[in-house]
Amino acid sequence: MDDRASHARFGPTDRNRVMFGPPGVAYVYLVYGMYDCLNVVTESEGRAAALLIRAAEPLEGVDLMRAGRLALDRRRRRTRTPDGEAAARRRLDRTPDVTLASGPGRLAAAFGIDTTWTGRDLCDPASPLRLERDPVTDRVADDAIVTTPRVGVSYAGPDWSGRPWRFSVAGHPSVSRPGTAG
Repeated sequence: MDDRASHARFGPTDRNRVMFGPPGVAYVYLVYGMYDCLNVVTESEGRAAALLIRAAEPLEGVDLMRAGRLALDRRRRRTRTPDGEAAARRRLDRTPDVTLASGPGRLAAAFGIDTTWTGRDLCDPASPLRLERDPVTDRVADDAIVTTPRVGVSYAGPDWSGRPWRFSVAGHPSVSRPGTAG
């Protein structure tokens, strides 16, 4: 593995082993000890690679996404007191629906994804977490796709952090911004 920012750069470990398996499988890791991050394994078996899912546009289930975000706060003990819980609710109430899953940590929280989801087949139609095409909203013009340098991998050096391997829809309000931790 050449990519110095890849979790697979040192070879298979208990945590990243799924990246060396078949494509279409979830790889979820915890970053900063706080945020779960969903990745999709993308290469053929034996060649480790995964794509970080940084954001999703909420099309339905907004109340469930808000509940998922609040449940994460509870699990991470950010809301240890009734006042803390109330403050978390107020912050979440001010969050526009379109940004509920904006950022890899927010996305995982909104969908209730944590590291126990690692290894799930995201192409299995029976899976509660799966990749699907929406025949109505899955039409994005090629010129609307933009690439930018990756976020949060400066430790890998400019050769790797500067590569334009972050893809998004230009101007879309659900796209996470550089500098957002979760």
